[in-house]
Amino acid sequence: MTSDRWTIQTGSKFEELAGYSRAVVDGEWIFVSGTAGFDPDTGLFPDDPAEQARCSLRQIGDALSKAGADLSDIVRVRVYLASADYVVPASEVLGKALAATKPTNTTIICGFADPAIKVEIEVTALKRSLAKVGADA
Repeated sequence: MTSDRWTIQTGSKFEELAGYSRAVVDGEWIFVSGTAGFDPDTGLFPDDPAEQARCSLRQIGDALSKAGADLSDIVRVRVYLASADYVVPASEVLGKALAATKPTNTTIICGFADPAIKVEIEVTALKRSLAKVGADA
């Protein structure tokens, strides 16, 4: 029996600690873990929640690319924010990045273990090849 399920790792110490993957690809579906808005080049969290959202989307885009997809394949977004004050800045970033596909979205105000985190985003994507086939049926 063969499996179409495989994982994408980034080498993060947290992936090892918590036993998770940055993303899981299962057939045409891609599930990307919650991705905090740190700058992967510096390892630091920008103070601006909009910039954290952009950093998160860049990392999500990288994971999707490794799975053979891109941001346009996203069908569901979950946004976790440290404050209701961050809804508009994070939403503006998402609105611009996802305007063409308009995936579903759930936004949650919550606390984070690291006070520098203001934004974390997780997504589910469906590779367009399967989505187009389903749309034609």
